[in-house]
Amino acid sequence: MATPAYLQAGHAERALAAFRLSCPVLVRRQDQSGLTLPSDWQSLCAEATALPISKAAAFFRDRFEWARVGTGEAFATGYYEPEIRGSRTRQPGYEVPIYGVPTDLIRCTRPDGVEGRGRLDETGTCVLYHTRAEIEDGALANRGLEIGWAADPIDLFFLQIQGSGRLLLPDGGVMRIGYAGQNGREYLAIGRLLRERSLLPPGGAKMSDIVNWIRAHPEEGSALMRENLSYIFFRELTGPGPLGAMNVPVTPRATVAADPKFVPLGAPVFLTLDRPEASGLWLAQDTGGAIKGANRFDTFWGAGAAAEATAGGMSANGRALILLPKGTVARAQALP
Repeated sequence: MATPAYLQAGHAERALAAFRLSCPVLVRRQDQSGLTLPSDWQSLCAEATALPISKAAAFFRDRFEWARVGTGEAFATGYYEPEIRGSRTRQPGYEVPIYGVPTDLIRCTRPDGVEGRGRLDETGTCVLYHTRAEIEDGALANRGLEIGWAADPIDLFFLQIQGSGRLLLPDGGVMRIGYAGQNGREYLAIGRLLRERSLLPPGGAKMSDIVNWIRAHPEEGSALMRENLSYIFFRELTGPGPLGAMNVPVTPRATVAADPKFVPLGAPVFLTLDRPEASGLWLAQDTGGAIKGANRFDTFWGAGAAAEATAGGMSANGRALILLPKGTVARAQALP
């Protein structure tokens, strides 16, 4: 596979810093895609640790094999770290619970033989966990699971979609929360539902358009959000930033979420898209409920209004190449 003719220097430098964060996990983590082994990354990680940042572009250009998964035709969206009004305690104006992981959320095997997240009912049988609607109606109330309280249910819904965020507290402080678990129910993109039902104008699929529609139609909007059965549980974060699926901080304009069945978590990814600001080097350090399949990516843009505007309107098509340790492509091709 021919290496692309250029590497954006800024992307390469951010990608190298993100790659260094991934390395302690890369050299010991089992790769779900089956493309790499922990030992494949050891020499690259050792080199990256001592490499001057000015050599970042050459490092990614020369020290990896550039591989395509399937056709390589990529689709990328964006995510960010929302900031919403919240409180550590319930008080007037802050009435929407933000839950930590329930103790009865477990992995179990249902009577139909399907294993996954669920709970045991009163007979000890594994059943699906509570839906979003059931949780919002009080299925987890009075169990001491609240880690905070949001001011607005719509803001919390979209923070759940992003997977992490910042609570702007009444006293001016900030509480960072991050993904801790999910109820095991299927994620459903409500923007797609609005488009399919012709409830948004042509081209009106940006997050701001979706939020505006929900606020303009309170009853229908509440019902629409409940069609997404998936529900996210959080924990408080005390480190430098939100954590991705590798349990390392994600980096704005460098971290991308991918499907680990196709892309090794921690691997660099080169995207050439019809949105130039999203083209360049990224690190696959995260996953997402809607990020499924080869060449499906979700780019991370950080926090603040600019990040929200970019991520909320990101819908890009193009091509993707995965950067892998040399020798791994031939080994993968030799597998039966």
